[in-house]
Amino acid sequence: MSEHVYFLTLGLPLATVLVIFGMKYWSAAHKAGAESASADAYRELAAKSAAAQAENAAALAAMQITLADMKGRLASVETMLKEVG
Repeated sequence: MSEHVYFLTLGLPLATVLVIFGMKYWSAAHKAGAESASADAYRELAAKSAAAQAENAAALAAMQITLADMKGRLASVETMLKEVG
């Protein structure tokens, strides 16, 4: 057997193993990067959701104040109509 064939029979399987492990490492690194980006997107979405919830709570409080004011006015109008009628 010549030296070239001997080195090819040893080198090709070793190179194949190295390529497989390299692809496995690259895949794991790519997956970790994608998970990190996904986690960042979820954090941003949660922050936006919390901000929207705070705005909705403030708007609801303002509506409740306005409604209470309108109820007070309606009660005064009712008493005035009872006095007149």
